[in-house]
Amino acid sequence: MAGSALAAVTSLALAEAPPQEQVLVTATRVPEDGMKLPLNWSSISQEDLALIGHTHINEAMQQVPGAWIARGNGQESLISLRSPVLTGAGSCGAFLIAGDGISLRAPGFCNVNQLFDANTEQAGRIEVIKGPATSVYGSNAMHGLINVISAAPSQQLDQNIAIEAGPYDYYRAKYRYGNTWGAHGLSVRINGTTDGGYLDDAGYDQQKATVRHDYEDDLWRVSSVLDYANLNQETAGYIQGYKIYEDAGSRRDNPNPEAYRDASSLRFHSAISRTLDAANTLTVTPYLRDNDMEFLQHFLPWQPVEKNDHSSLGLRAALNTDLDTSSWINGLELEYTEGHLQEYQQQDFSPNQPAGIHYDYQVDASVAAAFSQWRAALGSDWELSAGLRLEYTYYDYDNKTGDGPACGPEASACRFYRPADRDDDFTDWSANAGASYSVTSDTIAYLRLANGFRAPQTAELYRLQADQQVADLDSEELSNIELGLRGRWREQLEYDLSVYLMHKDNVIFQDDNRYNVSGAKTRHYGAELSLDYRFATDWYFRLDGTWASHTYDSDINLLGSSSNLNGNTIDGAPEAFGSARVGWDFPAIAAADGTLELEWVYTDSYYLDPENEHQYDGHSLFNLRLSGMVNQHWRGTLRITNLLDKDYAERADYGFGEYRYFVGQPRGAYLEISYQFGS
Repeated sequence: MAGSALAAVTSLALAEAPPQEQVLVTATRVPEDGMKLPLNWSSISQEDLALIGHTHINEAMQQVPGAWIARGNGQESLISLRSPVLTGAGSCGAFLIAGDGISLRAPGFCNVNQLFDANTEQAGRIEVIKGPATSVYGSNAMHGLINVISAAPSQQLDQNIAIEAGPYDYYRAKYRYGNTWGAHGLSVRINGTTDGGYLDDAGYDQQKATVRHDYEDDLWRVSSVLDYANLNQETAGYIQGYKIYEDAGSRRDNPNPEAYRDASSLRFHSAISRTLDAANTLTVTPYLRDNDMEFLQHFLPWQPVEKNDHSSLGLRAALNTDLDTSSWINGLELEYTEGHLQEYQQQDFSPNQPAGIHYDYQVDASVAAAFSQWRAALGSDWELSAGLRLEYTYYDYDNKTGDGPACGPEASACRFYRPADRDDDFTDWSANAGASYSVTSDTIAYLRLANGFRAPQTAELYRLQADQQVADLDSEELSNIELGLRGRWREQLEYDLSVYLMHKDNVIFQDDNRYNVSGAKTRHYGAELSLDYRFATDWYFRLDGTWASHTYDSDINLLGSSSNLNGNTIDGAPEAFGSARVGWDFPAIAAADGTLELEWVYTDSYYLDPENEHQYDGHSLFNLRLSGMVNQHWRGTLRITNLLDKDYAERADYGFGEYRYFVGQPRGAYLEISYQFGS
């Protein structure tokens, strides 16, 4: 157990810890020993993030077994976390994407691309929970949780600036500042990127900033974080044609030069903690978020424009009780969100897809939850954990335009239907229980049972099609059982192996009438393995691998499918994927060592349609990274992506009767020069 140390920290005590301690913050929002925790988790450290130097979040998440972030164009992405790559209006609700434990977007207002709202490039670390999270998290923490943790202030003055250049007019600048004086600490992380884009008429400009202030005295600890992100992107659409990504004359084509995406986000929270006594710490965390996005839906032939925004105000209160052999967290959460969505079309496409406003509505959403999470040690060998959460979600929907279809009388099958004003509410609960046993002093085995849920997203309830007047949807539910083995061998090898089985009920989908309905079932099982082996003093080998199966588990006819899909593999679900790295920590100068690392990234073949009739062959890629100090101030870093210049697709799809691809970039070299201030 973390022991009495937990009483002195808050839900956002995020200072970095030596890797051998395996400190985890995400599970309960307080630092605790992750070694014995009966839960599958992964962490990407600040040092690893610096070496990866990702230009897109998928480059970093390749080092997390069970996670595959399918890259779209620019900074767009789709998430897979113990799941297929999920698509559709509410598919993003299957994952909770958080910054310092607070969801980047409000429950009910997720976006498939929401990872670009986080400053992952300069994070303190990224922690990932696979499968349903603990009871301190609610709706959306179903297939898993990705938590981007802000960098804590350094104990001494730390100031660094870096510039980077890469192919196709790629440039990035980063600034880092940290210091602690007396009871105060400050961390500032700022970066800006401009990318001309590999494809024709495609590129983006992006800016991110994270400012964190910490204060601590004998009774109080306050950690306040301000996060800002802005993206202006000229988006490229799919290129069409079987394996067209192998055609040198076509793979840089952009069939949608008019497409764009503009998005901005602002978040602030302040975790205020007071030590009540030797065993109890109270933490109150007010927070707010504001998101705004506009983009052209280039993936639809009639190309409507969508504008969406939402603003939230929330409050979380938690009492952390830390006893000699157990810890207990009890809390309440309240959140209010005001969200808007408008979709309009500039020109007539057909009577069923006319020009004008398709949707224009506001949703006021309220969420209230109570949770309890407990952890205890039984002797020196056993640890138990259990948790329970109850959550209530309420939507007040206000239609700002005429009720009914958005088409004239000449329409034969109008694509858009605006339901009348209404309200909806959902009451959900989740529970988890786990046990770990110390097989040896360095090896633990664990068993965990857990369930998760997600309330329907507002776009699933109120953005209806055809003549569906009401979407009578239930919350999705997922049940999970997993076994794991985690440990060390002779201080050289660290390993983490888990196997799991998950069933998902009340899956929301669009049927062959274009109705949003509940009731489908899916089945998910697999194995995940992480290895970190120091086979010589300065050499290491690391492996993060996944094998999984994701299938439909009920009679279902999706929109566009021609047959019952029960038993079929869900499209966008490779059976195997992962990465392996071999590295050499070589001596550079006395102040710091350098690193040379070769990485292999593998993606298995996967189906592109629910009928399992079309397939992408998969690919293997190699990346090379070299980083070292030139002197006590200057560091040089060279990253070569797609080292063997492989023709491949970042993401493949089959739609509207065509193979469609987002093309992977050829070999590219990125050079970064950084300067460390001070003596």
